[in-house]
Amino acid sequence: METMMIFKALSNDTRVKILEWLKNPDENFGPQLYLPTDADFKGGICVGSIQEKTGLAQSVISSYLMVMKKAELLESRRFGQWTYYRRKEETIRKFADYIKNEM
Repeated sequence: METMMIFKALSNDTRVKILEWLKNPDENFGPQLYLPTDADFKGGICVGSIQEKTGLAQSVISSYLMVMKKAELLESRRFGQWTYYRRKEETIRKFADYIKNEM
C-alpha cells in the first residue's frame, strides 16, 4: 500500500465522492445493463454511469479513476467495450488501519 498515492487520490472531492458512491453501488447507480449476469465482478459500475452521476467529462472521470486505481483504491475489469470499477476493500481497510494506528 502506497500511502502517499492514496492521500493524493483522496485530495480531490469528486474522487472521494466516487469512492463513497461505490461503497453502496446499488443505491447510488442504476442497473448496469452491459455487465454480464455471469460476471464475477459484483458491485462493478461502468465508467459511463460514474461520469453521468458526476456531470463531468468522461475524459476527466477516466483520469480520476486511473489515479484511484494506481493508488489501489479501485479495481477494474473490462467486459466487451465497457470498463467497470469497484472499490478495493482490502486497501481501504489497510489504509483505515494505518490512519487509526499510525497518525
